[in-house]
Amino acid sequence: MTEINGISVPFIPITQNEDLGNNAPKNSIDSFSSIFQEELSKVKFSNHALKRLDSRNIQLNDNEINKIQNAVQKAESKGSKDSLVMMNNTAYIVNIPNRTVVTALPMGDSNENIFTNIDSVVFA
Repeated sequence: MTEINGISVPFIPITQNEDLGNNAPKNSIDSFSSIFQEELSKVKFSNHALKRLDSRNIQLNDNEINKIQNAVQKAESKGSKDSLVMMNNTAYIVNIPNRTVVTALPMGDSNENIFTNIDSVVFA
């Protein structure tokens, strides 16, 4: 990751000069703002979810991540807070306001198939 002023950022900023300072062109600021908003809108995975994906041998490609992203957008548009997203026989619990996948569980691994503290289900 690139580091700017001691902060790690997931992208490399595009600038016309080495040091823009206060003379930054308006379009650079707009460009940064749009990139920043785009990064914030992406689905994230909690450490717990990443461990579960790894231990349960669940691998997601870009298309599947986009499906989860679309499911989160649909749940958000309906006012959901915590949603169960079903995709390819795998259940993902997602905190909608934070856009964070909390855990993942293949349906064959679940003993009781009971999900609590969710307010919606989205089939991706």
